[in-house]
Amino acid sequence: MLSTNTPLVDPFAMLIAPDQVMSAIERSDRLARLQRRVYRPLDRPWIPMKASADFDREVDAESDVPDLSDLAE
Repeated sequence: MLSTNTPLVDPFAMLIAPDQVMSAIERSDRLARLQRRVYRPLDRPWIPMKASADFDREVDAESDVPDLSDLAE
């Protein structure tokens, strides 16, 4: 068992001594100062699915492919 004074620098410490790792996390001043934000990118789609599907159909239906070769010069 690890002593309480041993710093937890082992990358496998969470497997070996999870209680010590969790207590070190709870005591950490650096972690306490972190700003916490919850990001939920899948809550609401930016583009409604129906509008996106309609747009995809329109683009796929276009047979006209523009010639962009003169833009490369």
